[in-house]
Amino acid sequence: MAPIQPKTPAEIECMREAGELLARVFDEMGGEVCEGVTTDHLDRVAAGVIRRLGAKPSFLNYHKYPKTICTSVNEEVVHGIPGSRVLEAGDIVSVDMGLIYRGFHADRATTFPVGRISPEIMQLLQVTRECLARAIRAAQPGSRLFDIGAAVEELATAHGYGIVRDYSGHGIGRKLHEYPQVPNFVPPKGSKAREEGNPRLIPGVTLAIEPMINLGTHRTRTLSDKWTVVTADGLPSAHFEHTVLITEDGPEILTGEQPALKELELDTPA
Repeated sequence: MAPIQPKTPAEIECMREAGELLARVFDEMGGEVCEGVTTDHLDRVAAGVIRRLGAKPSFLNYHKYPKTICTSVNEEVVHGIPGSRVLEAGDIVSVDMGLIYRGFHADRATTFPVGRISPEIMQLLQVTRECLARAIRAAQPGSRLFDIGAAVEELATAHGYGIVRDYSGHGIGRKLHEYPQVPNFVPPKGSKAREEGNPRLIPGVTLAIEPMINLGTHRTRTLSDKWTVVTADGLPSAHFEHTVLITEDGPEILTGEQPALKELELDTPA
């Protein structure tokens, strides 16, 4: 089992700066999420803000990905490509975005409601966001990697939701994806993730923690564009992510705050 390599103090400072910039991009772009806008509009806004801040997008041209952000609507889980799709009231859109600043990556995802959404979907968003919060709290110095996934699994399973198993969080730093993978469940014996081990978390480690939780089955499939991942049953999915630093005093979120869901409007059942 390989240890997780911690960042140096100078590297950590670069990652803090990258995370702060990414939070600013989310603040500006998030204000554009509303009924009637296209997902490509959100991509253009994010790209413009990233350039203005002197950073570079992490995703653009990464393995030939064609856009700055990923926009995954409703049953789309991750890697949705921005385009002409118009957001409608009642939709949810998961925006996943990274940037590079001074040679280091920051990565974050937020699922935004579009106008009023149903109580059922609001609960999915609230639980997924709480899964992220619990996962981050579990990322304590001296804890094990799988403690993060256990925290997500306990809450999501209690609500009967499907936990995406085909995609996971990851280490992050000079590369967008570094060792280790950060699963959102405890890997079973015999799995590849289990074979890679359950390393201890130490100060200086930086992780992108990102629960992806489905209203129905955990199973997914990839569309013909070879990027967009959707739920196998067509039910909605939510995705929240932060870049997190392990410190001697506990986890530190580097990528700002998620929007307050409690302030959002709910449909009232007839």
